Amino acid sequence: MRKGDWVVYRMQKHSTSPGRRAKEVSAAPRGETYSYVVDKFWVVKELLADDLVLLVTRKGKQHTLPQADPNLRAASWWVRWVYGDRFREIEKLVEE
Repeated sequence: MRKGDWVVYRMQKHSTSPGRRAKEVSAAPRGETYSYVVDKFWVVKELLADDLVLLVTRKGKQHTLPQADPNLRAASWWVRWVYGDRFREIEKLVEE
């Protein structure tokens, strides 16, 4: 990974009503809540020591994750084409 790379992070979530972007939805044993994953579109802001990477979200939040995190992957050409506007929006925050 390099600074400015577009990445996708599969975030595990739990709630009573999954959103329309939820994938791999499964109900809790009693059916009160759901467990699912949502793809988050982030941009690499900086590479840190110990193989950590600083990522920026669409709203400007920052997350530090290991580069080897199995939920973190480079954006494919298809994702880059379909969600390019989201990534470009984040790039503006990174440049500031």
